[in-house]
Amino acid sequence: MGEAEVIRVAVVDDEPLVRAGLRVILGSAEDITVVADCGGASAVEAVRSGRVDVLLLDIRMPVLDGPSVLRQVVGLPKAPAVAMLTTFDAREHVDEVLRLGAAGFLMKNTAPEQLIEAVRALAAGRRVLAPEAVGQVIDGYLLAGRDEEALRQVRALTGREREVLALVGAGLSNRAIAGRLHLAHGTVKDHVSAVLAKLGGLNRVQAAVVADRADLVEAGAGRG
Repeated sequence: MGEAEVIRVAVVDDEPLVRAGLRVILGSAEDITVVADCGGASAVEAVRSGRVDVLLLDIRMPVLDGPSVLRQVVGLPKAPAVAMLTTFDAREHVDEVLRLGAAGFLMKNTAPEQLIEAVRALAAGRRVLAPEAVGQVIDGYLLAGRDEEALRQVRALTGREREVLALVGAGLSNRAIAGRLHLAHGTVKDHVSAVLAKLGGLNRVQAAVVADRADLVEAGAGRG
């Protein structure tokens, strides 16, 4: 998505009042437009029928809950970045939805300016993990230390690809990675695509988990 383009957002929640509030907040930003808001039962069709860059998805909904919607959405062509919305301790869902490909968690009572910045971050390919939503569970999941499976996956990468993966794990956008490594933006995009493919077709968030578990992140983020 180009920098001058408007970010297209879909809001999925079973409460019409919540959807209306999020629509008003996001609509106040010139670079964001809400193209759809609906309950879980209509979510997949809403995403499929129109280009959506970011999907804000409630976890608990009748008929079709957030994880069920997520499973279907991540398989769509040009799937949007998905952040789960919650008002409660969502510990039991963290591992499941991150493995499914969610870009993180947002609280429904997130301050308007923070919500807008979160959507921009999601559209740029970064993770958005509200500490209030998951507490120490997120730290335990993403920063679980050295993991043999992660190390095995990382060994298949070239040195440059490991550098790029480390910075993906640190939450940097492709443009920021290009600046950090003094590479062309297009070159970084190619490296990221190669990394995701070598890791077994993971998305950016899942690749960041691998970077964290292989202890790449601290070293990569510390490069000047």
